[in-house]
Amino acid sequence: MKKLLYGFLIITIIAIIVGCDQGNGTFEYDNRSLVPESCEYLDNIGQHWQPVWCDEFDTDGLPDSSRWLYDAGGGGWGNQELQYYTRENLNNAFIEDGILHIRAIKEQHGNYNYTSARLVTKYQGDWEYGRIQVKAKMPSGRGTWPAIWMLPTDWRYGGWPHSGEIDIMEYVGYDPGVVHGTIHTGAYNHMLNTQIGYTRNVPTAETEFHLYEMIWEPASIRLYIDGVQFAEFGYNPEVNKHIENSEAWPFDQRFHLILNLAIGGTWGGQRGVDDSIFPTEMQVKYVRVYQRDYAGMTRRAPEAVTNVRVHWTEATRARIAWNHATHNVQVSHYAIYVDGEPAGTTTVNAFNLSELVPNTTPRIDIYAVDFAGNRSVAETIHLQTEAD
Repeated sequence: MKKLLYGFLIITIIAIIVGCDQGNGTFEYDNRSLVPESCEYLDNIGQHWQPVWCDEFDTDGLPDSSRWLYDAGGGGWGNQELQYYTRENLNNAFIEDGILHIRAIKEQHGNYNYTSARLVTKYQGDWEYGRIQVKAKMPSGRGTWPAIWMLPTDWRYGGWPHSGEIDIMEYVGYDPGVVHGTIHTGAYNHMLNTQIGYTRNVPTAETEFHLYEMIWEPASIRLYIDGVQFAEFGYNPEVNKHIENSEAWPFDQRFHLILNLAIGGTWGGQRGVDDSIFPTEMQVKYVRVYQRDYAGMTRRAPEAVTNVRVHWTEATRARIAWNHATHNVQVSHYAIYVDGEPAGTTTVNAFNLSELVPNTTPRIDIYAVDFAGNRSVAETIHLQTEAD
């Protein structure tokens, strides 16, 4: 009996060691834990990127209503566009032989001379961070303006552009073979002519399918075409010393995907519309979304932040910045405390403090926090606020 009990204890201790191997209260990593049944046919990308949402467009007819909804209507869509977007219309959005067709047609619809479609995953697919792949072929013809892009689902920081926009791919037909990738925020957008964007020449964009891809992680967005990176966006605290974090980087909330083909507008219609091109269409072979189980992959708490610095101080306000903490996976966010009381969190490496007491030296503690909830040790500085 004693031998059996001893063996049982040995097994129990081994199980505890294995289960707690990652330390800091995290759980053992399963590299398929995020995969839904509908995407089980897809392999991971590498070891850690797990498929969480997918559509191979393998059933003819209308797009799958459990995955796609429609933005319908006219009104220019904020860009003086000329088309009317229809809803569940097989002439404008349909699947045939494994391809999604988003088709623009020259036809009268009320006061509009063109119809097209705008498909959205809102409430069917909304993600905060991930790897999105869309294999697509662009339409040809002057006046077309197709896009693969994302908008916020909850508009956490207010209306456009304050809550952000991510343009994974935009294409204007009057400039064939040139692909654009852009982000828009409150501080950086085309209305102010401060948008941040990149271009890449893809001579066969209209004749061949290409893989348009985004990898979005905390404080970083990278864009790829056929596996080659052509754009990278991030947050620079030194450039944004006098700008609220969300105005420069609102990409810490869930976004949804949009596929659409606009006609005309402030960009697509800059050289008019060639009516001889219709019907014309954007074609899509598949859409795949991958995510990483950051919490499950965690092995230890983050390292402490470094190089904490003060950008400016006032009587009741101040701004601090630091170098990002290192971690074996990803830091989720930073928690800021003033004299031991929580002051807020941020996903970028800067923070605006408020409600400080004039002419005092408050203690500021900064913790890096991972997706499993583990915190680094605090990095501490003392400020000197100005007199009132």
